[in-house]
Amino acid sequence: MRKLKYIVLFFISTFLFTACDLMNQIAGDVTSGTYSQAVPLTESEVNNGLKRALTIGAETAVGDLSQPNAFYSDMAYKIFLPKEAQIITDNKDNALLQAAGITKLIEDVEKSMNLAAEKAVIKAKPIFIDAIKNMSIQDAFGILNGGDTAASNYLRVKTYSTLYSQFKPEVSTILGQPLFQGISTNKAWTDLTGAYNGVAAFMPGWNKVNTNLDDYVTNKALAALFEEVKKEELLIRKDPAARVEDILRRVFK
Repeated sequence: MRKLKYIVLFFISTFLFTACDLMNQIAGDVTSGTYSQAVPLTESEVNNGLKRALTIGAETAVGDLSQPNAFYSDMAYKIFLPKEAQIITDNKDNALLQAAGITKLIEDVEKSMNLAAEKAVIKAKPIFIDAIKNMSIQDAFGILNGGDTAASNYLRVKTYSTLYSQFKPEVSTILGQPLFQGISTNKAWTDLTGAYNGVAAFMPGWNKVNTNLDDYVTNKALAALFEEVKKEELLIRKDPAARVEDILRRVFK
């Protein structure tokens, strides 16, 4: 009987030590990330992870581009005169245009356009968030298994037309406001094109410029916005340090 007791105690002790070793190994794996990587992702994790990645990317992009001089001081996003007005820039050294103060007029227009884009971008956040909330499980897996910019492309497809329809009226309103040196973008643009067109009337081959800025500035603002979202997505996909939440580390491994 005593012998049987010892045998039972031996097996219990062995079991306990084995269980402890197993628990310690799991704990170590969880800490190092090995355990997390070994466990298959659930649909809920994929969905939540992609939504968080998109939310972080969208919020960061909007926040960065709505900072003071975010457009004007960044050569990648700075909005220059529209291509239809390139002829003004090409001929800005003309004595008659210089006499009309063309250099300052160009500067006033460009600063105003960039400020208008900066102020309009903030309207993107609720539109992005709404599109992200409505993302399906199928959308999430498509993004996860897609290319490096699949999330950005998804957001662009889902939101571009809505963003444009809300951006353009905002941009139009802002273009009419006195943003820079007490004058509006539209007034600066009218002064610039008026000065140029007055000279162009006497210069063979110089076409008049009558471009509307609303559509031009709206498209430039949206292009910069989606480029920033793309950068944030690539950062999360490529740089482990950018995965600042557990769900991101689980999904993007």
